Amino acid sequence: MSKREDYISWDEYFMGVSKLSGFRSKDPNTQVGACIVGKDNRILSMGYNGFPNGCPDEDFPWAREGEELETKYPYVTHGELNAILNYRGGSLEGTKLYVSLFPCNECAKAIIQAGIKTVVYDSDKYNGTPSNIAAKKMFDAAGVTYYQYHRAGRKIELDL
Repeated sequence: MSKREDYISWDEYFMGVSKLSGFRSKDPNTQVGACIVGKDNRILSMGYNGFPNGCPDEDFPWAREGEELETKYPYVTHGELNAILNYRGGSLEGTKLYVSLFPCNECAKAIIQAGIKTVVYDSDKYNGTPSNIAAKKMFDAAGVTYYQYHRAGRKIELDL
C-alpha cells in the first residue's frame, strides 16, 4: 500500500490554521487570524484580532464608524501583532507568517522588527490604500518576502 496522495500542502495547512484562529475573534465585521511558523514547519504562535488581555469585550466598542474613541480602531490588536506578542520562545528571526488579511503598516513594522522574513496572506482587500502601500514599501526595503496564498479550491469541513 502506498501513501495517501490527497493530503494538504504546508501552505494549505498553515493558512487553514490562520483562518481557524480568526474564528476566535469577536469582531462582528472582520476576523483575522495569523500563524507564525518556524523553518522546520512547526507552529510557533497564533493570534487573532481582538482587545488586549484584561480589556473586556463588553466594555469596548466594536463600531467601525463614529467618533474615534467610540470605534474599535484605537483598541483592537491585530492578529499578526497578537501572534508576535503571544510567542514566548525567543527569537522569531527567519520565520514565516501566515495571515488571512494582508498586514497594515503598523503590523508590518512589528513583523519587520520581529525578524519574520516571509508573509503569506490570503486577502489583500485594502490593496492600494496608504496603509497597504506603506506596508509593502517597508517589506520591500527590509527584504521581507510576501506572496498571496493560492487557494487550492479544496473544501474542508470540520465537525466540532
